[in-house]
Amino acid sequence: MSVIFLFLNYRNYLKQLFPQSWGYSVTGELFIKIPFNKLFNFLFFLQKHSQSQFKILSDMCGLDFPWKKNRFEIFYNLLSLTFNSRIMINICFNEKTSVLSIERIFKIATWFERELWDLFGIYFINNKDLRRILTDYGFKGHPLRKDFPLSGYVEVRYFFNEKRIVVEMLNLTQEYRLYFFNNSWNI
Repeated sequence: MSVIFLFLNYRNYLKQLFPQSWGYSVTGELFIKIPFNKLFNFLFFLQKHSQSQFKILSDMCGLDFPWKKNRFEIFYNLLSLTFNSRIMINICFNEKTSVLSIERIFKIATWFERELWDLFGIYFINNKDLRRILTDYGFKGHPLRKDFPLSGYVEVRYFFNEKRIVVEMLNLTQEYRLYFFNNSWNI
C-alpha cells in the first residue's frame, strides 16, 4: 500500500512539472504518457533528478496500430536502482513524424533505436548509427509493421547442387483472399 501511495505522490509531482503528461499505476509500476516532443526533457529530468534517479534504460518497445491517427507507440522502460522502482514512459506519433534520439541520455538507446528503425521504420533524429540490425542490408520494408505481407516480398533458398544462396521474387499461385470461416456447428 505504501508503494502505491508513493507512486501516486510521484505521479502528482510529475504532473505539476510536466502538465501535458498523465499517468496511472498498475501493480506498483507507474505508467506515464507524454507528448513525443517533450520526451527528451522528460527523460533527462527522470535520470538527473534526486527524487527519481532512473539511470537505466532497460528496454524500448514499439507498437503499430495502422487504424489509429497516431499509428506508432514507443514504450521506454526505466529502472531506478536507488529507489528500486520502475517506470514506463509512452509516446504516440504518426508515420511521418521523426522522434528525437535519446542516445545522449542513455547510451544503450542506440541499439534499441536501431532495432525500432529496422523493424518498424521509425526514424530517430540525431542517432549517429541508424542502420539495419536484424535484417539484411538490402531488405525492403519493415517486417513488424502491420501492413507488411506475412510471406514477405522475396524468397531466399539454398541450392544444394550449385552450393549457393538464391534470392528470388516471391511468386504466389493465387491472390490473397479474404476468407470467412462460417461455423457449421450452429452454436
